[in-house]
Amino acid sequence: QVQLAESGGGSVESGGFLRLSCAASKVAYAGVCIGWFRQAPGKEREGLASIDSDWRRRHADSVKGRFFVSVDIAEKTMYLQMNSLKPDNTAMYYCAAGEMSHDSCARLGASAFRYWGQGTQVTVSS
Repeated sequence: QVQLAESGGGSVESGGFLRLSCAASKVAYAGVCIGWFRQAPGKEREGLASIDSDWRRRHADSVKGRFFVSVDIAEKTMYLQMNSLKPDNTAMYYCAAGEMSHDSCARLGASAFRYWGQGTQVTVSS
């Protein structure tokens, strides 16, 4: 059973930065897409970034240029570097994984991801 565990959330001021980590166990990267999502109260879960099994990265337009996804295979850890944070970035952030096509991975649809972490809270104050 794949297990994912996020860490690195917290409270920062507007313009600040955070780096989220997602420790993964029992993930066979062949054919697997890994991604980051967030969900604010009363809003739908939003896809932020993903890495497909050919190591191609995609970032949603809403975070492109400010957020950067990366993975350390040896450490079995995925990261989300978040810069220039804004108050409307306040949300619970989740990492996810699942077997899917490259196209599905790029679409960042939450329903395509089978495995989810418990989430880490990010709060950005103005």
